[in-house]
Amino acid sequence: MEEILIEEYNYPLPDERIAKYPLTERDQSKLLVYRDGKVSEDRFCHVGEYLPANSLLIYNNTRVIQARLVFHKTTLNNSTQFYTTLNNSTQPLGARIEIFCLEPLEPHDYQLSLGATDGCTWKCMIGNAKKWKTGALSLPVLLPSGDTITLFAEKGEQTGNTFAVRFWWNTPASLSSPLTSHLSFAEILDAVGELPIPPYLNRKTEESDKTTYQTVYSRIKGSVAAPTAGLHFTDNVLNGLRQKGIQTAEVTLHVGAGTFQPVKVADANQHTMHTEIIAVPRQTIQQIIANLGHIVAVGTTSMRTLESLYFLGEQLLHHSTQPLHHSTQPLSVPQFAPYEREHMLSTREALQAIVAYLDATGQDVLHAETQIMIKPRYTFRVVDQLITNFHQPKSTLLLLVSAFVGGDWHTIYDYALSHDFRFLSYGDSSILYKKQY
Repeated sequence: MEEILIEEYNYPLPDERIAKYPLTERDQSKLLVYRDGKVSEDRFCHVGEYLPANSLLIYNNTRVIQARLVFHKTTLNNSTQFYTTLNNSTQPLGARIEIFCLEPLEPHDYQLSLGATDGCTWKCMIGNAKKWKTGALSLPVLLPSGDTITLFAEKGEQTGNTFAVRFWWNTPASLSSPLTSHLSFAEILDAVGELPIPPYLNRKTEESDKTTYQTVYSRIKGSVAAPTAGLHFTDNVLNGLRQKGIQTAEVTLHVGAGTFQPVKVADANQHTMHTEIIAVPRQTIQQIIANLGHIVAVGTTSMRTLESLYFLGEQLLHHSTQPLHHSTQPLSVPQFAPYEREHMLSTREALQAIVAYLDATGQDVLHAETQIMIKPRYTFRVVDQLITNFHQPKSTLLLLVSAFVGGDWHTIYDYALSHDFRFLSYGDSSILYKKQY
């Protein structure tokens, strides 16, 4: 496999160019337009002018959860105990133990785990883990009803820099609200968790982030980072697109912390991509089939999801003699699946194979995993236009952009840097047209 030197995807990004906060009006952000090597600019509220009337706009409907939990440790009566206290408590706080929930382990399904009412286990990063050797952490949770329950956490097996953490909570019969007896993990996170904004913002999460770091169409909880290209959309923009005849459709990819992981090896091919869980409704796949050649992805997460569909459909056809619905293993796209051999199947055939699979298994939604790496010399099979923000230097997202525009990413980023565009999650955006060969 030909080397991809990550240093060739580096550029100077001064801290003052990183947007620490969003604009007051989302759709007034700047929009860079790139097509056939030419760059221009506009405001995002005019994005519909750059989309053909027969386009299908596909966005990621994931919603960011308040995934960061802060406990404290203290020592009482010569025995180690773990707890945190409410703001009005006079008890001293010990070492800060921060738990960052990344993805569910048991139940493995996001909705089942977030909806659990007795306990669940998550893959987590733990800040100050060395201070937490044994024992359970406890955290009082003040509920909107005025009641207080206790959330417990127990550290399990370590894998790399993450841990399995089991959570459970008490629901005393004396609580004033009968609804509390069926309290879900999602409700607990809403009550006591902290929204995890990107580390490069170099600031604490503020109350306003709970709104501004969510897309207006977010509805399926599970992400620990926002699909930021969608942050520019408003209801007015979406209504304007529909009035123009532009259809919209949804996919779900729960964004993990791996999205911020820089490439730390000289050859990007040696970088290990993180695995993400995707869900695509049957209706969305049918809409794509009907609109091939006019597909617009909102963000790199939608792009990764849509391009993964081709390889999932290919797998399903390849296993047609041994149907995959009899397998206990989830459908999955390995990191280098696009580059390991020739792929002669048409996009339409691959998507139709998925629809046939869903019909055969009685499912309305395709659930799968993807580790796909989209890099230079990748052949795009589904997406024709991409709406995306400006990404970090030496990142896999910059590799994706470069692949989409035929290697001409410098033209885009040089223009953005010299014309006062704002970068990263809360920054401005671009609309890119696929390089035609």
